[in-house]
Amino acid sequence: MLSGTPSTDFTARLAPHPLVAGVDEAGRGPLAGPVVAAAVILCKPGPKGLGDSKVLSPAARAEAEARIRRRCAFGIGVVHVEEIDRLNIFGATMLAMTLAMEALCEAIGGCPDEALIDGNLTPHGRVPGWRWPARAIVGGDGKELAIGAASILAKEYRDRLMIEAARQHPHYGWERNKGYGSKEHLAALRMHGPTPLHRRSFAPVAQLEMQLHA
Repeated sequence: MLSGTPSTDFTARLAPHPLVAGVDEAGRGPLAGPVVAAAVILCKPGPKGLGDSKVLSPAARAEAEARIRRRCAFGIGVVHVEEIDRLNIFGATMLAMTLAMEALCEAIGGCPDEALIDGNLTPHGRVPGWRWPARAIVGGDGKELAIGAASILAKEYRDRLMIEAARQHPHYGWERNKGYGSKEHLAALRMHGPTPLHRRSFAPVAQLEMQLHA
């Protein structure tokens, strides 16, 4: 887990307003690498350039991430491949969100009053450690600035992990595809087989392993 906050009086500067955290994830669909979630409480006024990380250019996303990290409170949770394969990707995503919220609480020395979750389900009742009021918002990363901020932090953090992983496993093009099932990645998977960072519970990887061991 990773957390950050711009100053020790962050919550005091937001009072008496309720503390609302936006929560989003990156990496549900890839064949390799972790799933990462971020939880963000926006500063007042909020940073410029926020929005759904998927529609921002890489340069705009990097600039927005720097502003968020500099001025807002945040927590990041990472769930690695072993847990993804044990829990399934949905359970791993819910766990990553829970870890991100725990890190955020540590950052601010308290907890938000509410968490806004991108999607149609929340970790409430699905992860034992989840203990915060939560509301799911479909398309929330484009509707709520705090969720948009979380989507930016989660994607940028995960992208850096995959670029670093590509240095140890250079055949798969992770610095470009970030672990998603691109033609380049699938071709390398067939040629070189799966690495320890591949998700064995995902069909393309599982099918390949069956063929290799047939």
